[in-house]
Amino acid sequence: MSVYLDLVILLNFLVDFLLLLGTNRLCGFPAQPGRCSLGALLGGIYGGACLIPGFRFLGNLLWRSACLMGIAVLSFGCSLSAGKRGGVFLLLSMAMGGLSLSIGKGNMPGLLLSAGGVWALCCVGFGRGGVGKAYVPVTLHYGGHSVSVIALRDSGNTLRDPITGEAVLVLSGHAAQKLTGLTRQQLRNPLETLSQRPLPGLRLIPYRSVGQEGGMLLGMRLSNVQIGNRRQSVVVAFAAEGLGSGEMYQALTGGAI
Repeated sequence: MSVYLDLVILLNFLVDFLLLLGTNRLCGFPAQPGRCSLGALLGGIYGGACLIPGFRFLGNLLWRSACLMGIAVLSFGCSLSAGKRGGVFLLLSMAMGGLSLSIGKGNMPGLLLSAGGVWALCCVGFGRGGVGKAYVPVTLHYGGHSVSVIALRDSGNTLRDPITGEAVLVLSGHAAQKLTGLTRQQLRNPLETLSQRPLPGLRLIPYRSVGQEGGMLLGMRLSNVQIGNRRQSVVVAFAAEGLGSGEMYQALTGGAI
C-alpha cells in the first residue's frame, strides 16, 4: 500500500488543529487559531517524519513526549496553564483515537470526522468552557504604552464606576504598573497617590469583597481598549497585587466585556 507523505502531514495537521481549538474552548481560553496552527504544523511534520525510514525511532515515548511539549509551547505558551492545556490536549487526542477506530477503523475520513466531532462537542457541549469560566484577550493602550492580558469573565464582579455607573475592568498590579508607570506603593495608597496627581484622569473607585472590608482602587477611563476584535472605551481599576491565578488571567471583568 502506498503512503503519501504530504497527505499524512496534512491529515495530522488538520486533526491536531481541531483538537487544539477544542482544548482552548474546553479550558475557556480564546481560540487563538494562529498559535494553534503553529502547534498543529509541528504535529503534522512529526507525524510524517515518523513514517520516513531511518526516522521511525521518533515514534518512541521520549520523542512523543517531546513533540507534545513542543505543541503545547507553540499553541499555549510557557505557563502553568499551558501545561494543563497540554494535558487536556493529550486526553482529547486519546479520546479521538478511540472514537475514530470505532466509527471509521482509523481511516482518513474517520479521523477527520472524529476530530471534528471532538471539536464540536467542546464548542457546543461545554459552551464558554472552563466550567462556566471564559477568558478573553484584552489589549490596553495608554500614553504610548500597551499591555496585552487575559481577562476572566467573572459574573461575581459587580464593580461599577460611581460617576457613570459603568462596569469596571480590574487590572492586576503588574500589568497596571507596566501600562501606567504607577508603582505598587502608589497603587496600595490610592488616596495619597490621587492627591499627588501623578497622571491626568485618575479617580477613586470604591469596592467591596466578600469577607473583607471595603476600600478604594485607583482607576481611570481608557479610550483605546481592544477587547477581542473590537475597540471601545472602558473604565479600568488598578489592583495593587495580582488577581487569583496570575498565570491564567491578569484582569477581571463583569459587564465590561
